[in-house]
Amino acid sequence: MRLDKFLKVSRIIKRRTLAKEISDAGRVDINGKTAKAGSRLEIGDTVTVRYANKHLSFRVLNLSKSTRKDDTDSLIEIIDEQPQSR
Repeated sequence: MRLDKFLKVSRIIKRRTLAKEISDAGRVDINGKTAKAGSRLEIGDTVTVRYANKHLSFRVLNLSKSTRKDDTDSLIEIIDEQPQSR
């Protein structure tokens, strides 16, 4: 599944266009390598998203084309969430 689509479906980022912009700006890593919006995700990949005020790392547990809000916890396992150091 494409990275930007997964970020939207898992509700890590609300809009796919915003997920694409953040990915293309180099603020998302997959398994330690900078990823673009069209990068393919696989189950077990570790993703790090660098927001303006925090870093979020998570592991992909499931890939689903759509999901209900209540079921988003089954898609990811949060590894680390920390405020950005200044």
